[in-house]
Amino acid sequence: MHSTPLTPALVRGALDLERTEHGLLPHRLPARARAQCADPQLAMVESQPSGVRLAFRTRATAVTLRTLPTKRTYVGAPPRPDGLYDLLVDGALTAQAVATGGNTLSIDMSTGTAEHRPGPVATLHFTGLPARDKDVEIWLPHNETTELVALRTDAPVEPLPDRGRKVWLHHGSSISHGSDAASPTGIWPAHAAALAGVELINLGFGGSALLDPFTARAIRDTPADLISVKIGINLVNLDLMRLRAFTPAVHGFLDTIRDGHPCTPLLVVSPILCPIHEDTPGPGAFDLAALSSGKLKFQALGDPAETATGKLTLKVIREELCRIVEQRGPDDPNLSYLNGLDLYGEKDYAELPLPDELHPDAATHRRIGDRFAKLALRG
Repeated sequence: MHSTPLTPALVRGALDLERTEHGLLPHRLPARARAQCADPQLAMVESQPSGVRLAFRTRATAVTLRTLPTKRTYVGAPPRPDGLYDLLVDGALTAQAVATGGNTLSIDMSTGTAEHRPGPVATLHFTGLPARDKDVEIWLPHNETTELVALRTDAPVEPLPDRGRKVWLHHGSSISHGSDAASPTGIWPAHAAALAGVELINLGFGGSALLDPFTARAIRDTPADLISVKIGINLVNLDLMRLRAFTPAVHGFLDTIRDGHPCTPLLVVSPILCPIHEDTPGPGAFDLAALSSGKLKFQALGDPAETATGKLTLKVIREELCRIVEQRGPDDPNLSYLNGLDLYGEKDYAELPLPDELHPDAATHRRIGDRFAKLALRG
């Protein structure tokens, strides 16, 4: 077996690689951005490698990958499924594997505390690959922090050559991150990227699409041929700001991106349908009655009457994002708007309801990816 050093040349979709005692930890925010935020939620989700993959060219028929995953559990909630590793050969999903062992992060939502328990390094084996030169990608679990420890193959490995594919950088919430998707290539941004033949950089951060300036600067400083920003659901379910703050915050976020990408196509995407927050402001919370019966569901705790005093709902955000893009349009011809209801609306909810009232299931991820590729990536 050949042991190949894990270097940045083999990793795609990460903005930073941190050297740890075990190996390399991919990050989806650069170190400067991470230093400017003390939010443990963001620290957790940006280190979950949604859209991050190892990519190399080889004749190997056997690949062994050693990783150290960190798996999450929530006190009182049903167990979460283990994260999947998707192996692609020349773009086709060929094998999947689970990393057993690893660290565990036990989160108690009622107290806001978390306990970290260390565990052993895991070893994954992929065998029976075709004995020819081929592109191999191993997409890391979108929902498990994953340290890369070692890569071994039965033939030499070299980084994938640049084939001139366009780079699409996307920022969004847990829906873009991939919550409730079946596997890392099943999250809707990965599915859309595959359909359109583009390289994905996914800055979907569960619970953390909050118009943070450091996120805008990370987007500003990252080369990309197309940028999309999906804004809204986290601002509502965290009850983070009022309309007075929202409007200038969106302008500031877009202004910062434009500082580094003055002419790059920039798409502003409003929220998909989420009935609990269409007319009802946040905060959002776990439905304790459902949780007591073993079901994970969310509910909105705000009062619809509070929109008169500036509280945000999804309908308010869609209207304001559309207005902002129209206002900026004369000075920014490469800026456009996509209504999230065109990706998932009332008819879709009737057919494919949100299982926990907030996140789409695997079939819905695929539908959203199909529509986004058609509406935004194939033009």
